[in-house]
Amino acid sequence: MIRIKAGVSCGARLRTGRLRAAFVGRGCRFRIGGAGSRCRRRRRPPERQAARRIERQPLRRVFSIALPTVWGATAITYKLACPVAQQNGLGARIVTSAVFFAVGTGLVLHVRRALLRELRLARQVAGAAQSVLLRPLPQRIDGLRVAAAQLSADRGALIGGDLYEVIATEYGVRVVMGDVRGHGIGAIGTVAAVLGSFREAVHDEAELGSVLRRLERALARHLGERSRAEHPSAGPSAALDPDSPVAEEFVTVLLLEIRGDGEVRALNCGHPSPYLLSGGRADVLTVGEPLPPLGPFPLPVELSAEHCGQLLPGEALLLHTDGVEDARDARGRFFPLPAVLAEAVRTQPVSPETVLGAVFSRLLRHTGGPPTDDVAVLVLRNDRPQIPRQQQEPPVAHQVT
Repeated sequence: MIRIKAGVSCGARLRTGRLRAAFVGRGCRFRIGGAGSRCRRRRRPPERQAARRIERQPLRRVFSIALPTVWGATAITYKLACPVAQQNGLGARIVTSAVFFAVGTGLVLHVRRALLRELRLARQVAGAAQSVLLRPLPQRIDGLRVAAAQLSADRGALIGGDLYEVIATEYGVRVVMGDVRGHGIGAIGTVAAVLGSFREAVHDEAELGSVLRRLERALARHLGERSRAEHPSAGPSAALDPDSPVAEEFVTVLLLEIRGDGEVRALNCGHPSPYLLSGGRADVLTVGEPLPPLGPFPLPVELSAEHCGQLLPGEALLLHTDGVEDARDARGRFFPLPAVLAEAVRTQPVSPETVLGAVFSRLLRHTGGPPTDDVAVLVLRNDRPQIPRQQQEPPVAHQVT
């Protein structure tokens, strides 16, 4: 069983250590476990808490200066005005040493407290900024029930090199799941470039291939800017140096489009295939021949989304990054994701929150601690009304053995 407890704002983002999850609820505190979810009291969003702390900084700075001054004045006053401090006997020296030890201890504790307070504030501000980048997903999007979670490999980082987003558009619900080369804080810039382009392109482009093309151009611009920032002498118009480490950066991307009738279309750029959770089984969804990852190789001239059948009511899709299946235990064995999913979907109907909790609890138990790579999982269940039988077409999948 996995227990996730945190104060959340609109969108219900949960934490267990560095685990961030978008589950059910709005503006509530949740505990997700074997007994289900329970709503608790409201709390201020972390962005507002960080803003209020920043407003209080002037008073805290005055206090941080005043207290050491008082400690120093106490030591000087004792040395100059106290008769005991003027004596040379053993007892007077012991008293003087004790006084100065107390003053020094007070100063050290005050400095430690101030540093810890600044560290907490920095983490809150960083958490608020990262929440804007990888924003919480709503519970439902255009008839689809959504649950998502991410675990960063870097200590203190709320997000890393994995990215996901679900957006309802006039063309259907469009989903992206991606994995940036590397992990942790260093990959956040690339995540921001890809996600920003996706959030704009899905509303502008009618074809999924055009969305992918926009992501490719956004990534190329970002890598070019990084290369010029690392080598300013190259000039603003210089092309990306093929010998630069930046030229080796890449992003695996899986794009999905789920239309109103449940039809699923996909484009896969070197990303792990999703799983179809249906009828108590977990099968790998066939999404066609994968394209190369974005970055090192150009996309083909013709980009047409692969037809993957229909996602029927009650069925679910699980998208994940390679950090899930590549996670190893102490004996070097890979994480058995198909077996975990098969066990999680035995009870019907499929609950995205239950599947998500099962995957992360088993994953942390398998690795015996935080994984060595970023991990992200996204589950979408079709809760739309029943499709007429003549329109139903099952998704193309092959059974996992």
